[in-house]
Amino acid sequence: MSGILEGKRVLITGVLMESSIAFHAAKLAQEQGAEIILTAFPRPTLTERIAKKLPKPTKVIELDVTNDEHLARLEDVVREELGSLDGVVHSIGFAPQDALGGNFLNTPFESVATAMHVSAFSLKSLTMACLPLMQEGGSVVGLTFDAQYAWPQYDWMGPAKAALEATNRYMARDLGKQNIRCNLVSAGPIGSMAAKSIPGFSELAGVWDNRSPLEWDLSDPEPAGRGIVALLSDWFPKTTGEIVHVDGGLHAIGA
Repeated sequence: MSGILEGKRVLITGVLMESSIAFHAAKLAQEQGAEIILTAFPRPTLTERIAKKLPKPTKVIELDVTNDEHLARLEDVVREELGSLDGVVHSIGFAPQDALGGNFLNTPFESVATAMHVSAFSLKSLTMACLPLMQEGGSVVGLTFDAQYAWPQYDWMGPAKAALEATNRYMARDLGKQNIRCNLVSAGPIGSMAAKSIPGFSELAGVWDNRSPLEWDLSDPEPAGRGIVALLSDWFPKTTGEIVHVDGGLHAIGA
């Protein structure tokens, strides 16, 4: 029986650790028949080491999404490796330390600008760099953390994720005519490298123990990975501009 990504070619960002949601998306994508290529920054060697734990070997290329030269060369590098693309996974977010951890009212604009550039604008810049490779249409999937709410300690990553969610909607509007779907997975908290960089993360995660209708496991990134793979597949052919919550249902519960 063939997998739901049989014959698909997918670029995946954000594989930093085995605990990364992107790692599980990459693993599942390969298991479901996709050929993949990984991008990494700032330490491609770290990603190369983690990539050895995937079912099949895959190339890792350095990509700083704020670097125009990196973005400009992406098409040629991917074309040489895979020929074309059917999917792109955006799993990139960063905010300087002074933009997190309860410093919201004192964060300088330079730090806010960095958070917005890396975490939100890069969804557009990455997609546009990959667009020439997606002549047959395809699926762009990003990762968000529900921006409807103000979360403890999350500070300027919250507005950055809100900008990411709005960017996704506008991209869905403008790329639909090229048969490119743009969706986000809103994952619950996972004890990944990205999460551990947020001061007071355990306070945030504790909310899930009390309010999530489905039991939530901080150490299991696979459900979010499955959501990404499903959206990359042809099983959501007319879904775009959407945010699919893979958070145990917490987003639906008031108190």
